[in-house]
Amino acid sequence: MQRIDFILNPISGGKSKAAALRAIESGLDKSRYESRILWTAAPGDGVRLAAESTADIIVAVGGDGTVNEVARGLLEAKAAGEEKTLGILPCGSGNGLAFHLGLSRQMSRAVATLNEGAVTSIDLGEMNGEIFCCTAGMGIDANVSLHFAQSTGRGLKNYIALAWDEWKHHEEFVCDVECDGEKWSGKALFVTVANANQWGNEARIAPMASLRDGLLDVIVVRNFKTVEIPALAAKLLSGTLFNNRHLIHFRGSQILIRRTTPGPVHKDGDAFEAGKELRLRILPQALKVIVPADRLGKI
Repeated sequence: MQRIDFILNPISGGKSKAAALRAIESGLDKSRYESRILWTAAPGDGVRLAAESTADIIVAVGGDGTVNEVARGLLEAKAAGEEKTLGILPCGSGNGLAFHLGLSRQMSRAVATLNEGAVTSIDLGEMNGEIFCCTAGMGIDANVSLHFAQSTGRGLKNYIALAWDEWKHHEEFVCDVECDGEKWSGKALFVTVANANQWGNEARIAPMASLRDGLLDVIVVRNFKTVEIPALAAKLLSGTLFNNRHLIHFRGSQILIRRTTPGPVHKDGDAFEAGKELRLRILPQALKVIVPADRLGKI
């Protein structure tokens, strides 16, 4: 029998975790798993709990921020010689990694995926020594992430309201991008470096991205008009936002981005201040994760 620990973030997505707890209690295969529930109470708790756990599988019950913390804890354990597997019950505002993996936000289905026990290895990204599972970047999206973190509200509706307010006052910034020797310089609205294909909520900024190709996708987005937002948003959500005249795409394993001034950056939606120079790299096959059986080989 395998041991499985569930690490729950009580505030992720502004949602109660009652549905997740009910699904775990009623749906988890108790002939296969011996389970335990652990709660986070402060930032960093997910890292510590995952690193200290002696379970075979650690399940992040929350959003991308919770997943990021648990993944960091699992990397710490792996460095110490103990490799564990990540599971996800998506309960956040965006759930970017979970949706790329094909996991359902319906808790009973997500628990059923845990029972299937299909495991694969995925890449992770690193920015200035900080791990990210989905995306990292700078510009208008990092500004929105910073304001979202400072806001008392949660959920997609609040995020969209903050994004619209940021759009009304946005400015481009000058940057240099070098990706495996290929170079570009100019003004950008934002730059996203993607390991997974999306920010979350199926907003696929990098629909071509794979979690198993050993590469990061760099998307430079130049300024566009307000009237273009509906069409671009439709393409973003349908996964057809590529070969657009506002986008420049690179793909590589080593990325250097220089900008003229320091400012906010984000990783998996977690925003913080950073300097002028950002170094990013891929960590191939760094983490074992449970996925739907029919998604094996398709991520």
